[in-house]
Amino acid sequence: MENSTVFERFNNGRLALPDAETAFADIPWSAHPVFRGVELKHIVPAAQTGGAFSFHLVRLAPGAVIGRHVHEQQLETHEVIGGSGTCLSNGASLEYQPGTVSILPKNSPHEVTAGADGLCLFAKFFPALC
Repeated sequence: MENSTVFERFNNGRLALPDAETAFADIPWSAHPVFRGVELKHIVPAAQTGGAFSFHLVRLAPGAVIGRHVHEQQLETHEVIGGSGTCLSNGASLEYQPGTVSILPKNSPHEVTAGADGLCLFAKFFPALC
């Protein structure tokens, strides 16, 4: 299966719950409020879980950067589902390619840079970010 196919399957996937189903295609992409070239699709927003967790598809344009930042209260995970790039986490450079899973503990400084083909992540926050 090609990398773009994995991302497209997520982008056109669905959230299946015992009492409801949501098609990801019905959820709009929104520009990241701070980082240029970064878009978010809020798959499970904080309001839906009482703030316990949130899940997001994250799409970075080629060369886009999510600059160095820290989540003081959240553990964050990244599942790379398309493209390539790097994550600087606590000073270590992690290669991001499809199939990579990264765990970023709370208070862990990190930044993400997309490669020449862009980068697509499934990001999860515990407790929720937004």
